[in-house]
Amino acid sequence: MNIYAFIIPIVLVLLLVEVVVSIKTKNGFYPFQDTITNLATGIGNQCVNLAVAFFVLKWYGWLFQFAPWQIPTNWYTLLILLLLQDFLFYWFHRTGHSINIFWAAHMPHHSSEEMNLSVGIRASFTQRIFQFLFFDWILVLIGFSPEAIYAVAAVHLLLAYWHHTRLIKKLGWFEKFFVTPSHHRVHHGVNPQYIDKNFSEFLIIWDKLFGTFEEEKEEVCYGVTHPPRTWDPIYINFQYWKQLWDDAIAAPYWWDKFRLWFMPLGWRPRGLETQKVDRIGYTKEEQVKYQSEQFSHLTPYLISQVILSLAYLFVTVDLSSPLTGLNRFLLSIRIFAMIISWGALMQAKTWAIVLEVARLLYMGLVLILILNKHQIADWTSFITILTALSIGISILYIAFRIKKDQLETSSISS
Repeated sequence: MNIYAFIIPIVLVLLLVEVVVSIKTKNGFYPFQDTITNLATGIGNQCVNLAVAFFVLKWYGWLFQFAPWQIPTNWYTLLILLLLQDFLFYWFHRTGHSINIFWAAHMPHHSSEEMNLSVGIRASFTQRIFQFLFFDWILVLIGFSPEAIYAVAAVHLLLAYWHHTRLIKKLGWFEKFFVTPSHHRVHHGVNPQYIDKNFSEFLIIWDKLFGTFEEEKEEVCYGVTHPPRTWDPIYINFQYWKQLWDDAIAAPYWWDKFRLWFMPLGWRPRGLETQKVDRIGYTKEEQVKYQSEQFSHLTPYLISQVILSLAYLFVTVDLSSPLTGLNRFLLSIRIFAMIISWGALMQAKTWAIVLEVARLLYMGLVLILILNKHQIADWTSFITILTALSIGISILYIAFRIKKDQLETSSISS
């Protein structure tokens, strides 16, 4: 069972509600290009979660035999597990802002220059595997089952999702004990006083106990100190990895090439040092947000493709279906090609049109073949016909509406 298949509908409903409210109030919280990038990153991340689930259940299953006892799964042990996981996540999260390799795994989530529920979906491809690999295994040795740990991790993720909003202001007494949107807005801030604050995800008491709490006062400026300035989810996810790799290659000393990965943020190898700056971070007034021209008539196309991709994603990640691991891998290839082409289309890259047509054809062919092989849909079924029509209409729209020499700025910013 894939617990993420159950939380995805909840996430999407909450997101849709906030989008509708933002459109009606015209608050500008949902710039089109940033929102599409967030959704694309989240869609790609669900494919990665398939591999994470396999790794966790296999490795944790082996590790579970060394636990001195097995804790039964019931409501109060799951609550205890949630609290323990929240405590571990505080330290995992804090480590993610302190050590180079962990920041590389976490930075993509902070890279948006906005704050809305779609930012909560902008999850790093590598963060979940780092959490399970370096921290949550302790819970297995305590005696919690791998299935319970994986499920509660998903619930913990959902509890943290609603923090990514500007619609909810401060919540009075609730903020004394629990993490709220106000707390988490601070965490996403690059204002100098907000950097590396409020690491908690469920209980705010960890930040108050360990000296990392900061109250929201000045308007928050969202993003990272070195923004990626692209809509490509792949580059966003591996930007900092590339920076570390480039430094490791250029470092004159072998010891520096190794320890670079485990040093604090800002440390650079001998011979590559940069001048120290007086202040890290910037304010809303100093920020220049990234924007780009995109192909004309692209907005309605991408909105329709997001809707279609969610159905395709469900087929890919639904573990109750008879699809094999190879089937899911082949379907995932299309998803990553899709999110790459979306980012490039929003930056008016001419090669993106060719990639988009190619991935549409690949999507239709592979999906129909796989569904037919497992007798989920035959050649004349409604699903097959609908898939073929969707692909055909999409390609026709690209051919007649999206032109290489016709550009526009994004037309939707709710």
